[in-house]
Amino acid sequence: MLEQSKWNVIVVDDEKDNVGVIQMVFEFNDAKVRPAYSGKECLMLLEQEVPSFLLVDINMPEMSGYQLLEKIRENEAWRSVPIIAVTALARPEDKQDIMNAGFDGYIGKPITIMTLIEQVSKILEAKG
Repeated sequence: MLEQSKWNVIVVDDEKDNVGVIQMVFEFNDAKVRPAYSGKECLMLLEQEVPSFLLVDINMPEMSGYQLLEKIRENEAWRSVPIIAVTALARPEDKQDIMNAGFDGYIGKPITIMTLIEQVSKILEAKG
């Protein structure tokens, strides 16, 4: 697994405050962060550079996290990039639906900044 200083992550969320908090935590740990405030913006960033992984909100206007996941998995160059859902959908069945859809991990909102890096590391380690 890549060490945190080598992480290149795209954070996708329509709420700028959510992106800002995640970006602050990751940059504090020397990771490169590229924010995207929509699925469309994320796809444009993917065209420029393939990240180590993505953190994706589920409920976004225009293109949901599920729809974004589908578009990413359709592209051979992006198919193996780990995608972690970061969402307020917190019921056990929501988490199961998210994992069944093909996300590589799940982190509930509100995020806990003290454990975010650890949560992501565990998900990436489990993915291999």
